[in-house]
Amino acid sequence: MTESSFTVDVDQNEYLPEGGRDVSAIVTVTSAADAAGLSGPGTAGAENGGAEIIIIDCSGSMDYPRTKIAEARAATAAAVDVVRDGVLFAVIAGTDQAWPVFPADGSMAQADATTRAAAKRAVKGLRASGGTAIGRWLELARQTLEAYPAKLRHAILLTDGQNQHESPEELAAAVRQCEGVFSCDCRGVGTDWEVSELRTISTALLGTVDIVPDPSGLAADFAAMMESAMGKQVADVALRVWTPQTAAVTFVKQVAPTVDDLTDRRTPSSPQAGDYPTGAWAPGESRDYHIGIEVTPAGIGQEMLAARVSLVADSPSGADVLGQGKVRAIWTEDEALSTKINPRVAHYTGQAELAAAIQDGLEARKQGDEETATSKLGRAVALAHQSGNEDTAKLLAKVVDVIDVETGTVRLKKQVEDADEMALDTKSTKTVRAKK
Repeated sequence: MTESSFTVDVDQNEYLPEGGRDVSAIVTVTSAADAAGLSGPGTAGAENGGAEIIIIDCSGSMDYPRTKIAEARAATAAAVDVVRDGVLFAVIAGTDQAWPVFPADGSMAQADATTRAAAKRAVKGLRASGGTAIGRWLELARQTLEAYPAKLRHAILLTDGQNQHESPEELAAAVRQCEGVFSCDCRGVGTDWEVSELRTISTALLGTVDIVPDPSGLAADFAAMMESAMGKQVADVALRVWTPQTAAVTFVKQVAPTVDDLTDRRTPSSPQAGDYPTGAWAPGESRDYHIGIEVTPAGIGQEMLAARVSLVADSPSGADVLGQGKVRAIWTEDEALSTKINPRVAHYTGQAELAAAIQDGLEARKQGDEETATSKLGRAVALAHQSGNEDTAKLLAKVVDVIDVETGTVRLKKQVEDADEMALDTKSTKTVRAKK
């Protein structure tokens, strides 16, 4: 791997006033268009390629309506059809227990026409009964994937209900065990599942969460998720932030395409540097990160390197640097320079606030606190309008009546469809990209 594997562009106002301590930067990371060669193509089998697991909820509620389990079977078949030749794959069923559906012995099969057909035959036998213990499903997926040396490990998890047959602590422990082993995209079908529960899983496992209100939409969604997974070609890349002894990292957040706070996921890599997980990348993929640094003030006219931001990947010789950018600080007496707010920093600060306002507002609404819900969701309406986040604005309009979009004056709707409220919640972290 070479430094040209990723480009790292830093956008910031590097000027600080006398005594200024806080440095803020938006770091845009883009993988090379030919990134497929970095860590082995996904089309290869065991060591360099991908490994996919589809985890299907087969609890009793999946039989109500009966189309739900039928559509889940069809969706699993659709995802299996997308798995490329040579990629390892398996299907797991989950109730209050978990068991391998294909291959039945708990191993993984290498995808080809024969194994895909065999998997679809096995999936046709799935029936709904029993409870829900998602941690056990994840644990079986982890055990299955860890038996193989594939670099790109990914799972799709579908459920229609809440995790009722194990404790929250058991689920949390299972999720911790899975961190760094595989990524996981979570989908809830219908409206009887808990958004926060699946978001906790998807966030920890560097995946996505979304609602599929109607079971008839599962097949298209599963196929799209698997297509995306097949496009990932660079595994386990970390964002490494180095600071001098006179500086410290205050936060690291992914802010595009979604908001994801990585601050607490730092792993020290040296006394002055820490790594933040970013998961797998597709060729040409681009993401934005908001990084905050606190520095020790220096004299007027002095300049310092506040942070060095690198993309790194493990290799037999250690960590390969795939790309690098620098965050600077310059102290000035010129107020016109030091008070200028970088527009991209401002944009993403607003997008992070938007996500928090939506989640806080929906939680307040659920708790019956109409005053807080109205205030938070009104603020969300104003932020969505200011940032041009039209998709989120449309979702908000299904939950509140907008009286004044500029001031965020709203009135809670008396009747809100559960699916609309959950769609707003799951999509609250999706952001609009800031222009350079």
